[in-house]
Amino acid sequence: MSGNVKIIAQNKKARFNYFVEESYECGIALEGTEVKSVKSGNISFADSFAEITNGELWLRNFRISEYAYSSVFNHNPDRLKKLLVHKSEIKKLQRKIIEKGYTLIPLDFYLKCGRVKVTLGVCKGKKLYDKRETIKQRDIDRDLHREFKKENFS
Repeated sequence: MSGNVKIIAQNKKARFNYFVEESYECGIALEGTEVKSVKSGNISFADSFAEITNGELWLRNFRISEYAYSSVFNHNPDRLKKLLVHKSEIKKLQRKIIEKGYTLIPLDFYLKCGRVKVTLGVCKGKKLYDKRETIKQRDIDRDLHREFKKENFS
């Protein structure tokens, strides 16, 4: 991600619970007030995932709250959102998720040149011992960073 990019939200829990094999940049088809809600950060995607139905990529369990300053013409917060990806990439993703244990998880939402984009990860679930290893490595990195910082300021 380079250029005019403003990160709206990141799914840190997904990186903890899954191994991210590949990632794809996708556009997302939004209605009028949804764009304003996303730009103000009123989104929730803790349990969201993507699936391929009839050759189209759809984002499920992704909630965009209603825009506070809108009139009666507000959007449905729980509707399915269509992800905009080339047909060839959809075919690659279809072949990948047929394999055992792979799923499509949104990793982050951001604005790129005024358009809302999603980074979609092809992920495989971690086992409990993998999660423990991640926690252990994070603690070691944090301790090393503290020691390095302490030595530089002494």
